Amino acid sequence: MFTLLPDQKLAPPIKKPKLEDVLDENEGNSGQQAQRRKQTVSDRSKQCPYLDTINRHLLDFDFEKLCSVSLTRINVYACLVCGKYFQGRGTNTHAYTHSVAESHHVFLNLSTLKFYCLPDNYEIIDSSLDDIKYVLDPVFTVRDIRSLDREDVKQSRTVDGTFYNPGVVGLNNIKANDYCNVILQALSHVKPIRDFFLMEKNYANIKRPPGDTAFTLVQRFGELLRKLWNPRNFKAHVSPHEMLQAVVLWSNKQFQITKQGDPIEFLSWFLHSLHKQLRGNKQPDSSVINRSFLGEMKIYTRKLPPTELDDVQKQLLLATDEYQEKEETSTFLYLTCDLPATPLFIDELRENIIPQVNLYQLLAKFNSISEKEYKTYKDNFLKRFEITRLPKYVILYIKRFTKNTFFLEKNPTIVNFPVKNVDFGDILTEENKKTHRYTKYNLVANIVHDGEPNSGTYRCHILQKSTNQWYEMQDLHVTNILPQMITLTEAYIQIYELQESDET
Repeated sequence: MFTLLPDQKLAPPIKKPKLEDVLDENEGNSGQQAQRRKQTVSDRSKQCPYLDTINRHLLDFDFEKLCSVSLTRINVYACLVCGKYFQGRGTNTHAYTHSVAESHHVFLNLSTLKFYCLPDNYEIIDSSLDDIKYVLDPVFTVRDIRSLDREDVKQSRTVDGTFYNPGVVGLNNIKANDYCNVILQALSHVKPIRDFFLMEKNYANIKRPPGDTAFTLVQRFGELLRKLWNPRNFKAHVSPHEMLQAVVLWSNKQFQITKQGDPIEFLSWFLHSLHKQLRGNKQPDSSVINRSFLGEMKIYTRKLPPTELDDVQKQLLLATDEYQEKEETSTFLYLTCDLPATPLFIDELRENIIPQVNLYQLLAKFNSISEKEYKTYKDNFLKRFEITRLPKYVILYIKRFTKNTFFLEKNPTIVNFPVKNVDFGDILTEENKKTHRYTKYNLVANIVHDGEPNSGTYRCHILQKSTNQWYEMQDLHVTNILPQMITLTEAYIQIYELQESDET
């Protein structure tokens, strides 16, 4: 039997650790390991060693977001080293293969606007990349939009050091789309249109009906305007490639990139398509298109008796209801101005005379007094027009082209017009004048046709309000121009803005 000595004590019993304590310790270790791994990834994301390989000179986000290998539109990434588009990010994808084969490591997801390093496949978080994100998807606040027309707006600078004014940026002519470019440039300087489409939230919630392709038309036009007015562009021009693809698709190839078209036909179709997509109706305030351009007029129509009848028979017909003057109310987005016929003879010096006409002579068509004869295959009519409501922006279409049996003819008549203070009140009746507080308009855009009817080109003149400077824009070429030179051109389409003040 074991006995204890007087100075010895019994050792305390050894306790086994509880199962809960062991689990807590293991969980603590694994949590610390996960935290360390997360911290490592975070440090690597913020300290990517390949950021200096990004070449901003080669980045161009104006073209369709397609993989350059598979042509897919899903999950497309842009290589920020060479500027090419590739699909996917995982192993065996085109982007992964490109990163390994070419040693290009920095990629941008064109949908989520997140940056990744391949083939390591970790997200890059760095504030120095925000400028690339802004070029891909420019964002404007209400404050930014309000400051666009301020006089203290500074010039912007591109990556290669070129200075440019936001909004005064050339559009690339892919082949024969200059007739579209001039319309897009002109509309980009109509303030309500510009302000509406610069705020993406104004049309971001438009739901796409099944089979409706016009949904992309509104989105693409908004993207184009945001790029035109972007003060942080990498280059001083923009390509309307995606915008024009939406136009070709939605118009069923009525308007094409490779074939010259008529700007007034494109303008009419484009405004109606935007109005329809913005859920507009016949009400003046139903969309930004109607609020800007929709006016109202009365049309008085009187049928003419056949010329082969004698006076007695004509008088009998004129007494019937069919030949009485009829009145109808109509709306308009633009006013068609008819040019006088060109002279058939040359002058005494045997030189062709370039005829001239005053703008107010063309506008006299809408003074409710002047009558114009319209012929159909069966009957002839006399019509007169009375404008009852002027819109905030008046679009004038100066009809220069006429088609006959054989070919298309162009009227080269020069229209003399003032750049400021065009008083449309002169063509209003006294009754209609009372409903208009202001009737003076200033020119903001002027579209010109140069050359032969079937092979000419188009250019436009734009007023930049922040500098009060006129610019001539023909595709990528942007130059200053004096307002006195604008009146000497063969104007085709003009946009006038209401002067809502008593200034002269």
